Order: sequence, then C-alpha cells, then structure tokens
Amino acid sequence: MDQNYHKDHLACHHCDKKLIACRYILKEEHPYCIPCYQELFAHNCEECKKPIGPDYKDLSYKDRHWHEFCFKCIECSKTLVDQPFAPKNEKIYCADCHDNLFAARCDGCHEPFRGGMKKFEYKGKQWHEQCFCCMVCKQPISNKSFIPRDQEVVCVPCYEDKFAQRCSKCNEVINKGGVAYKNMPWHRECFTCTNCNKELAKEKFTSRDEKPFCADCYADLFAKKCCRCAKAITGGLEVQSLSPLRIVTGIANVSSATSVSRTWSVKAS
Repeated sequence: MDQNYHKDHLACHHCDKKLIACRYILKEEHPYCIPCYQELFAHNCEECKKPIGPDYKDLSYKDRHWHEFCFKCIECSKTLVDQPFAPKNEKIYCADCHDNLFAARCDGCHEPFRGGMKKFEYKGKQWHEQCFCCMVCKQPISNKSFIPRDQEVVCVPCYEDKFAQRCSKCNEVINKGGVAYKNMPWHRECFTCTNCNKELAKEKFTSRDEKPFCADCYADLFAKKCCRCAKAITGGLEVQSLSPLRIVTGIANVSSATSVSRTWSVKAS
C-alpha cells in the first residue's frame, strides 16, 4: 500500500480495530481486518453457503460463486475444477452426468449426444455420424445424398446397384423419363424399333415375337402384300401403347448436421 500510517493509526476501515501485527486486506485503498472483509465483500458459496474468504479461491459462473473444493457435480460429486460442466435447473453437472440425464439420444444406438459429437437430423429423427449409415453397405452417409427405403436410408450408389430400375436395352439406371412395355422398363430413347432404331415413345408401333416395330417396318417386314398393287395390307395392324414408368426420385439430404457443444468455464479469483 502507498499510504503511510503511524502505528496507532493503522486500523480497519470498518470496525477501527488496530491492525499492527495483524493480517488485513486492502480494498479500494482501505485496510480491512479479515472478519470485516469477509462480512462486507466475500461471496457466499452456492454449495456450503459459507463465505469464500481470502484464503480460498473464488470460482464464479454467471454471478454464482463456489469454494474450489465445493465446485462439484451435483449427481456424482466429481470435482469440476478445470473440467467441462453443464448447468441445468440451477444445478451444476459434469459433462457425463448431464448427457446421461438430459442430452438428446441417437435414434440408431439410443446413446446420448455428447459434447463435440456431430448430430445428423432428418424428418424429426437424429443420429450420431457413425450411426447414420446406408442399410446396404453400412458406411456412414454423412453429408452425402441418400434415398429413404422401408424406414431405412440407402446411399445413392447402393440404391442404383440394388434397387433402381434398369433399362431392358442398355442396362443402365433409369433416373427419369422411363417407359414400361410388357412390364419391362426402358429409357425413352432406348425404346426403338427393332429394325430401324427409330424412337417409338411418341410413335405408333406393334410387336412381333415380343419385339417392338414401328408401323412402317412392321408393314414392310411382316404384313401381307396386295396381289394387285404389292403394297402392305395394314388394316388389321394392332397398334400398341406404352405406359409411363414410375421412377423413385426421392433423393434426400440431412436437414441439418450440427456439432454438439457443451463446454462452460468458470472465472477464478
């Protein structure tokens, strides 16, 4: 302290007790004896309700104060000094107890989401990153696209390999614009006349031996010819039609992927 006192004048600023040969604390440049300092300035501990005197470290969080040895988990009594913790309903919990009691749980493994974990959400459900997996290859989908199937999810490569409809001609996956003929799927551009390869999706056609032919080719190849003019007799030609192919196009993505953060800190004084 910068002030100088006669021996008889060094006294507690509050109770006027002489402080020669006594411990005292300066507060705003005024000396206080230990009892007065505790009465006037020390915080009361949230746990034991006793003053946090000058001989103890004062840990504070949101205007609440604890002795260092009183700052512990309300559930398991583990010390929380230099440890992550979480408040709940005016009580303090260690990270493990808080997660076990209150944290949201994964719809896959039913374990809690702990601090630092990623949480993936889709249609009101949530998963750990390692639990949100393709039902076929069992690999985490993470932020990749997927297709819902039977309450499960399938990554796009596995869906195309196992479940997608493939064209009867080229054997490639039909993603859109397919047609069906005799219960078989085709790309529109692959459904062509067997003879001339003309696209038949918007044309009149018929079939021979389960193979499609445009009207012109069918007449040239298979229709009876008139004995007089030698032209094809097509009056009885059975014109056939296509039906649209139902394609599963429900490619989806997770609605959100967030990191769970539950780290709080105290101030020490």
